[in-house]
Amino acid sequence: MNSGVAPSPTLSPRRQRNRDLMVESILESARAIMREDGVAALSMHELARRLDMRAPSLYHYFSGKMDIYDSLFRLGFTLFADRMQPVTQNAGSWQEELELTFQAYMSFALENPELYQLCFERPVPGFVPSQESLALSFGQLNATYERAARIHELANTGLPPRQAVDLVIAMMHGLTALHLANEPHLPVGQGRFGALIPAALSVLDKAWSNP
Repeated sequence: MNSGVAPSPTLSPRRQRNRDLMVESILESARAIMREDGVAALSMHELARRLDMRAPSLYHYFSGKMDIYDSLFRLGFTLFADRMQPVTQNAGSWQEELELTFQAYMSFALENPELYQLCFERPVPGFVPSQESLALSFGQLNATYERAARIHELANTGLPPRQAVDLVIAMMHGLTALHLANEPHLPVGQGRFGALIPAALSVLDKAWSNP
């Protein structure tokens, strides 16, 4: 599978800007369809209709629907990294870092539900991210593992650093996915599952704090 935008010949700066704007419009319209009808519901014909163009014209910008998904997968992880990076920089303790991480994770999902589902679930049958996209996602995961190794002595998890990270991810994803499925209109910290963030953090604090 090709990765991302279909290749194009060398263009003048003006034409390149126009092309970039069209690519951005295609991706925005694709996200709108995914939000309204479900992540797997993306259709080249519907996408072309919304953009007031013929479906074959889309192939001047992307080599197919899976390439659009792949570009959105990379966009999702890029935006996710931008959201999560300040968490580790601003936290004064591992407990505070976990709190900020839970909140930022759910906040990202509420603001970008279609990208969240595409990046962290498997909503599209047959979609396999390109190597470039996988490298981006695993690069962020490995950075998290490295961060966990550095604070491992502060939090007495009783687990290898990677397992501790995976446990936190499972808890965050579980609460977030349930919140999105049941009360996506409510902000972080509210609702049946959103309000459980403090309880989840309390469990980890009690279990992992050094005696």
